[in-house]
Amino acid sequence: MPDALRSARAAALAAALAGAAAAQDPARDPGLGEATFLSSCAGCHGETADGTGPMTEILTVPVPDLTRLAARNGGVFPWLRVVHVIDGTTGLRAHGGPMPVFGALFEGDAAVADAPDGTPVIASRRILAVADWLASIQAAD
Repeated sequence: MPDALRSARAAALAAALAGAAAAQDPARDPGLGEATFLSSCAGCHGETADGTGPMTEILTVPVPDLTRLAARNGGVFPWLRVVHVIDGTTGLRAHGGPMPVFGALFEGDAAVADAPDGTPVIASRRILAVADWLASIQAAD
């Protein structure tokens, strides 16, 4: 096989693989993040993630405004921490905490995403998509 043909085939294969990876990347599916948030998180955090959901009236703990996570973190969205809090791998106390754990609820759709520092993170595709959606709606300061 001529080198030019081999190079063209290799380039086509690389482009196809990159396209397939992008299609499965949760960050490429903002609709999934917003839809998951609305169905699973908005009851407490509000439809706009500002902490004003209808459940706040009966909760005994304050509900944070998730649109200001970056502002409260020196202007940097704490993506990995958000993923861990949602899936329950961070922030759990001995008898649980105020935030429900969604890791078990969303199991079965594992995906891999790169954290901002490049570390690969394996979590539910829906959890990764929610974290990405929250990052996209941060209030400008």
